[in-house]
Amino acid sequence: MIHHSSDLDAFDRKILDIVAIEGRISVTELSRRIGLSKSPTQARLKRLEETGLIRGYRALFDPIRLGRDHVAFVEVKLTDTRESALAEFNAAVIRVPEIEQCHLIAGQFDYLLKVRTASMSAYRLVLAEKISTLPYLANTSTYVAMQAVKEEGVGPVATGG
Repeated sequence: MIHHSSDLDAFDRKILDIVAIEGRISVTELSRRIGLSKSPTQARLKRLEETGLIRGYRALFDPIRLGRDHVAFVEVKLTDTRESALAEFNAAVIRVPEIEQCHLIAGQFDYLLKVRTASMSAYRLVLAEKISTLPYLANTSTYVAMQAVKEEGVGPVATGG
């Protein structure tokens, strides 16, 4: 059983590197690329899944082509940071689909949210109707992203002009 990254050997690391980018790769192709036969490759892949190192596979969508290219980062300060308040805030955040990421932060504010919408006006509505109604919210500060230089599943967007 794998408990720490130090328990991984070179083959396991190669498998993780490849499936992180090509989740739909066949076991035959994966085994060829890492230099092991199919059966041990399949066993290693299964072990990585069963131990939770590989948590699943999913499709990555292009948010720009889906019309959701407005990204805002929101600093959130809470009125209460006891565990019960954090748990209630966390549960509420999970129910807001426009909040793509939420991180508890050690610093000048409590949370950092990544919010993705179609436009500034759509973001303003999400801020007013959803984010501003989150439990224990004291205040927010919004920072609008001008360009995604590096983002999982999204390459840089060339702009004309």
